[in-house]
Amino acid sequence: MNVTLAIGVLGMLVIAAIGFYGRRQPVKDMDEWAVAGRKFGVMTTWVLQAGETFTTFTFLGTVGLVVSLGASAFYCIPYIPLAYLVMYWIAPKLWRRAKAAGYVTQSDFLRGSYNSPTLGFLSAVFGIIFLLPYLQLQITGLGLIVRAATGGAADGTISSIVAFVLVIAFVLWSGLHGVARTSYFKDVLMILVMLVISIAIPMHFNGGLDFGLSTIAREMPEMLYVQTGTYGIWWFITSMAISMIGVMFYALPHNWPAVLASRSEKAVRQNLIYLPIYSALASIPMLLGYTAIVAFGSDQDGDSAMLKMASEALPPWAMGVVLTAAAATAMVPSAALLIAIAPLAVNNVFQVKDEKRKFVVNQAVVVVFGLAALVLALSMPNLLGNMLLLTFSGSTQVVPAIAGALLLKRRLDKASVIAGLCAGVFTVILLTFAPFDGPDINTGISGLIVNIAVIAVIELVIRVRRSVATPHDPIEIASEAAARA
Repeated sequence: MNVTLAIGVLGMLVIAAIGFYGRRQPVKDMDEWAVAGRKFGVMTTWVLQAGETFTTFTFLGTVGLVVSLGASAFYCIPYIPLAYLVMYWIAPKLWRRAKAAGYVTQSDFLRGSYNSPTLGFLSAVFGIIFLLPYLQLQITGLGLIVRAATGGAADGTISSIVAFVLVIAFVLWSGLHGVARTSYFKDVLMILVMLVISIAIPMHFNGGLDFGLSTIAREMPEMLYVQTGTYGIWWFITSMAISMIGVMFYALPHNWPAVLASRSEKAVRQNLIYLPIYSALASIPMLLGYTAIVAFGSDQDGDSAMLKMASEALPPWAMGVVLTAAAATAMVPSAALLIAIAPLAVNNVFQVKDEKRKFVVNQAVVVVFGLAALVLALSMPNLLGNMLLLTFSGSTQVVPAIAGALLLKRRLDKASVIAGLCAGVFTVILLTFAPFDGPDINTGISGLIVNIAVIAVIELVIRVRRSVATPHDPIEIASEAAARA
């Protein structure tokens, strides 16, 4: 075992140990396990929510985007802070209702808001389906990280198995508390690594700190402009829009525990003030994408470019620390995803009522779903990988239901919301996998248009029928009152 891999594996064990640390007995209460008893302050809420967004994609994938698309990749930076402006007003309302009713998942909120177990069931099923590819991506990414850092395919497979089994173990033991503790470690280590490589890599390859931008401006100026690739400008604009809409209304179920675990509305709001700092940090790996283009050309495998540059610029022991940080960006979000998936299944799919049985089933779901995702990621990576196309576009189809519950004074009818959700999801699936070309816009936006249109039509029909069924003539009202008397 080389020095890099040895330090990396040791780092993974440290991450798991931190996840276990602080509890002599495993968590046995559902509320404590899923939302940490709703006791987190500003700092923990901030680190936890930011930790779920700073994943392997942010650390490695954004470099690949810059290599492929140039300046177009920087769409990742502005839409999230813009979404936080709306979330500043949305999140406290969401927190208040969840706190009062004891909700622990997105589907709990939708079921309670519309008094509809069916809506809770459907949103949970869709949520799990759309989160599983994201979980599989973290496992696959972990294997690629180790492989790129060490050069061994077997190292990547074995490390993925060890790391993910450790994740399942500390999730079972500590729940959201364990994820919060590992998020602290991950974020501190990630920030330090980012600062080091933002200096070491440009200095090694370019002899300066301009990330190779002067060379890019001179030899490949097109990489400094927005390129839409095979899609048109409207697809690019609507992709940014759907991302922003999904973030601002908490469309992805795994973003809910961090909010619901906050101890106060103040913690929720202050967290959203500080979260944009992470968007600024995301610019560092994106700038390093230009360094990768100068160093290895634009035809390389962009996803492995970061680790390839780091391995040449840093000594093996330092590369081991980078490997640990990169592994943490897969392990911690994986833990958060498991904590989101299990309660969705228990509360809304299986609808277990008994509290003791609920927790037992919850732990079983973590093991079954976790190991199934691990096996599929290693044996048939494309089985779930193909579904990743649906993850964000499909998840955003719950936005009209969430927005209606939080913002409208007159509650939407559950029938219209259920029909709209199903129509939106069907539209996304159809346009994603159909053999014909749909409109030149993001499939999530197309789904939302159909979703909202279906809601509007059914709401109109329901309200017209109610108005027809309700007598308005005073004589008729008096006659009916006399008849009832």
